[in-house]
Amino acid sequence: MTSLIYHDKTKSMVRTFSFWLLPVCAVGLSLFGSEPSYADFRLCNLTSSRVGVAIGYKTKENWRSEGWWNIKPSECETLINGSLSSRFYYIYAQDYDRGGDWSGTSVMCTQDRQFTIDGVDDCLARGFDRQKFQEIDTGEQKTWTVQLTDPTRQPAK
Repeated sequence: MTSLIYHDKTKSMVRTFSFWLLPVCAVGLSLFGSEPSYADFRLCNLTSSRVGVAIGYKTKENWRSEGWWNIKPSECETLINGSLSSRFYYIYAQDYDRGGDWSGTSVMCTQDRQFTIDGVDDCLARGFDRQKFQEIDTGEQKTWTVQLTDPTRQPAK
């Protein structure tokens, strides 16, 4: 069985999803080196596959989804630069090499090529695809890192 693992300083919970998805609140040092971490929303691909990633979030005006970041195995990418302004962010990722995805229950719009889409309603009628994104609760932290891992790999504690 594969799981979604959510960790923060006050609680832990385990849910079943497609692969390991490990959100980590990045504080102090970065996960990949000794450089100080900065206020960003980052995603690290700890799988053995190339993945495509889309993110969704609330702007001052409406909901927005953006993609695709193509992330190689063992690499990280910054999806949001600067201090986070929302508590909740939404992630959808596709495994390009083995198939499968990291998804949830929150529907947002996507398309096959690079995109920035405002609004989550009427995706199909507006010529977009619909994907189910996984909600990430950052607990109002100013920086956050999500780690995608293979189902057989145990997440770091």
